[in-house]
Amino acid sequence: MGTFKYVRLYATPDGESHFEDVGIDMPAPREISEVMALTAWNVRRNTPSYHLDFHRAPRRQYIVNLSGQVEIEASDGELRRFGPGTIMLAEDTTGKGHRSKAVGDGERISLWLHLPEK
Repeated sequence: MGTFKYVRLYATPDGESHFEDVGIDMPAPREISEVMALTAWNVRRNTPSYHLDFHRAPRRQYIVNLSGQVEIEASDGELRRFGPGTIMLAEDTTGKGHRSKAVGDGERISLWLHLPEK
Protein backbone atom coordinates (compact mmCIF):
# COMPACT_ATOMS: atom_id res chain seq x y z
CA MET A 1 0.00 0.00 0.00
CA GLY A 2 1.37 3.42 -0.96
CA THR A 3 0.96 6.70 0.85
CA PHE A 4 0.82 10.26 -0.47
CA LYS A 5 2.10 12.95 1.91
CA TYR A 6 0.75 16.44 2.50
CA VAL A 7 1.11 19.04 5.28
CA ARG A 8 -1.71 20.05 7.62
CA LEU A 9 -1.75 23.52 9.23
CA TYR A 10 -4.10 23.61 12.21
CA ALA A 11 -4.87 25.62 15.35
CA THR A 12 -4.87 24.24 18.89
CA PRO A 13 -7.28 25.45 21.60
CA ASP A 14 -4.62 27.90 22.89
CA GLY A 15 -4.81 29.74 19.52
CA GLU A 16 -1.40 28.69 18.17
CA SER A 17 -1.05 27.21 14.68
CA HIS A 18 1.14 24.18 13.99
CA PHE A 19 2.24 21.98 11.07
CA GLU A 20 1.66 18.24 10.90
CA ASP A 21 2.83 15.79 8.23
CA VAL A 22 -0.08 13.59 7.12
CA GLY A 23 -0.42 10.66 4.73
CA ILE A 24 -3.28 9.58 2.50
CA ASP A 25 -3.49 5.82 1.94
CA MET A 26 -3.35 4.73 -1.68
CA PRO A 27 -4.06 0.98 -1.66
CA ALA A 28 -2.47 -1.31 -4.26
CA PRO A 29 -2.89 -2.29 -7.01
CA ARG A 30 -4.51 0.92 -8.31
CA GLU A 31 -2.84 3.27 -5.81
CA ILE A 32 -5.71 5.72 -5.73
CA SER A 33 -7.13 7.37 -2.61
CA GLU A 34 -10.73 7.36 -1.49
CA VAL A 35 -12.95 10.07 -2.98
CA MET A 36 -12.94 13.31 -0.96
CA ALA A 37 -15.87 15.73 -1.11
CA LEU A 38 -15.37 19.38 -2.10
CA THR A 39 -17.80 22.28 -2.00
CA ALA A 40 -16.00 24.59 -4.45
CA TRP A 41 -12.59 25.47 -5.83
CA ASN A 42 -10.75 28.47 -7.19
CA VAL A 43 -7.36 29.48 -8.56
CA ARG A 44 -5.13 32.14 -6.98
CA ARG A 45 -2.22 34.11 -8.42
CA ASN A 46 0.33 35.81 -6.14
CA THR A 47 3.01 38.22 -7.33
CA PRO A 48 6.63 38.00 -6.14
CA SER A 49 5.91 40.91 -3.75
CA TYR A 50 3.20 38.92 -1.92
CA HIS A 51 3.56 39.08 1.88
CA LEU A 52 0.62 38.66 4.23
CA ASP A 53 1.06 39.10 7.99
CA PHE A 54 -0.73 36.83 10.46
CA HIS A 55 -4.12 35.72 9.16
CA ARG A 56 -6.40 32.71 9.52
CA ALA A 57 -7.47 30.40 6.75
CA PRO A 58 -10.84 31.60 5.37
CA ARG A 59 -12.16 28.01 5.45
CA ARG A 60 -10.89 24.44 5.60
CA GLN A 61 -9.19 23.94 2.24
CA TYR A 62 -6.44 22.11 0.46
CA ILE A 63 -3.97 24.42 -1.27
CA VAL A 64 -2.21 22.80 -4.21
CA ASN A 65 0.80 24.74 -5.48
CA LEU A 66 1.02 24.63 -9.25
CA SER A 67 3.94 27.05 -9.80
CA GLY A 68 6.17 29.33 -7.76
CA GLN A 69 7.00 29.06 -4.08
CA VAL A 70 5.59 30.32 -0.80
CA GLU A 71 6.95 30.32 2.73
CA ILE A 72 4.38 29.74 5.46
CA GLU A 73 5.12 30.52 9.11
CA ALA A 74 2.88 28.91 11.74
CA SER A 75 2.28 31.05 14.83
CA ASP A 76 4.46 28.63 16.82
CA GLY A 77 7.40 29.93 14.72
CA GLU A 78 7.93 26.91 12.44
CA LEU A 79 8.61 27.83 8.78
CA ARG A 80 7.92 25.61 5.78
CA ARG A 81 8.32 26.20 2.04
CA PHE A 82 5.87 24.92 -0.52
CA GLY A 83 6.67 24.68 -4.22
CA PRO A 84 5.11 23.10 -7.31
CA GLY A 85 3.26 19.87 -6.59
CA THR A 86 3.03 20.35 -2.82
CA ILE A 87 -0.26 20.26 -0.93
CA MET A 88 -1.18 21.93 2.34
CA LEU A 89 -4.42 21.44 4.25
CA ALA A 90 -5.20 24.83 5.81
CA GLU A 91 -7.37 24.34 8.88
CA ASP A 92 -6.22 27.19 11.13
CA THR A 93 -9.56 29.00 10.87
CA THR A 94 -9.33 30.10 14.51
CA GLY A 95 -6.55 31.51 16.67
CA LYS A 96 -3.60 33.64 15.57
CA GLY A 97 -3.20 32.03 12.15
CA HIS A 98 -0.10 32.05 9.96
CA ARG A 99 2.06 34.31 7.78
CA SER A 100 2.52 33.82 4.03
CA LYS A 101 5.35 35.21 1.91
CA ALA A 102 6.36 34.71 -1.73
CA VAL A 103 9.77 33.16 -2.36
CA GLY A 104 11.76 33.84 -5.53
CA ASP A 105 11.16 36.07 -8.55
CA GLY A 106 8.22 34.35 -10.22
CA GLU A 107 4.51 34.49 -9.61
CA ARG A 108 2.82 31.69 -7.69
CA ILE A 109 -0.29 29.93 -8.94
CA SER A 110 -2.23 27.76 -6.52
CA LEU A 111 -5.45 25.79 -6.61
CA TRP A 112 -7.74 26.13 -3.56
CA LEU A 113 -10.01 23.15 -2.93
CA HIS A 114 -12.77 24.07 -0.46
CA LEU A 115 -13.79 21.36 2.00
CA PRO A 116 -17.22 20.86 3.60
CA GLU A 117 -17.67 22.10 7.16
CA LYS A 118 -17.00 19.44 9.80
